[in-house]
Order: sequence, then C-alpha cells, then structure tokens
Amino acid sequence: MNVITCDIPGLVVIEPKVFGDARGFFMEIWNRERYREVGLDWNFVQDNVSLSRRGILRGLHFQNPKGQGKLVFVLQGEVFDMAVDIRRGSPTFGRWHGLNLSGENKKQFFIPPGFAHGFSVLSETALFAYKCTEFYAPKNELTLAWNDPDIGIQWPLDTPQLSEKDARGPRLKDLPPDRLFA
Repeated sequence: MNVITCDIPGLVVIEPKVFGDARGFFMEIWNRERYREVGLDWNFVQDNVSLSRRGILRGLHFQNPKGQGKLVFVLQGEVFDMAVDIRRGSPTFGRWHGLNLSGENKKQFFIPPGFAHGFSVLSETALFAYKCTEFYAPKNELTLAWNDPDIGIQWPLDTPQLSEKDARGPRLKDLPPDRLFA
C-alpha cells in the first residue's frame, strides 16, 4: 500500500494494493499489522456505512469528549471528502484538506481525533464506509458550519442538501473553546 502524508499533520491518504483481473478485484480494507507498520496503530471499535444521493452534504461533524479517529472510504460512487483541523494551538488550526474518494480510486483517508469531518456526494449515489476509533456518543457530537467563511472550504457544489442539524452548525469562532481539542 502507498501512504501519502498531507500538508496538515495527522491526516493520511492510503492507496491500498488492489489485485484485479477480468473477474473483478480484491483488496484489504484493513489489516492491523500492515497499517501498524506504516504508523497507523489505532484500535477501531465501530464500523459504519451510509448511502447518500448526489448533492447531499454530511458534516462537518466531530465529537468531544471521546473524539473519533476515522478511516473513511467509498465502496461505490464518488464523494468529495474533507477534514478541518480544530486542535487549539495547532499551527494548522482552522485549515482544511479535501480529496475525492471513489469506488474506482479506492483511496482511504485517515482522520485522527481533533478534526471535523464531512463529505459531499458527487455521483448519483455513494456508499460511504468508515471505521471509528471511538464509539458514537450522540451527547458529545457537535456540528461545525459547512460553509464557515473563515475556513473557506471549496466544496464542489453551491447549494447542497443538508440535514436540519448540519444546516444549523455554528462557525468555528463561535464554538465553545472547551469543546475544541487541546
């Protein structure tokens, strides 16, 4: 597998080895030993899958306390996936990194605790999967405004479909400092 570090410390893109022929393909989604060898020594405790239509934007979500690290990937379709650094004191605080993930490119994106995460669907539908390092805790979940002008995410769509919760997310500057990561 190929591991690509991003310009924001902690974020990593993984290109798994894919073995294909006329019948289709095979790849490992996760192998603790192989990922540990490349510095991704995390204990995943929960796997999630979501199905969304074109134009849906999910995020920007995080939970604190009990921050979740996420290994995200797309099984079918294509999304624009991104993470925002919300670690107080980080030299990259408030910066974002985004990339396209698809069933075709098979890339994975590792987002450690300390980041808000979201994605928008570019294909007709997208089957999005992720492994989490912490159990989902609804009382600890927060939403950050997907269109915060101070962050300036360059989403590939202008008017996404949002959940009510995601539409009400506050700007980064309005989040209580104790809900951000130290």
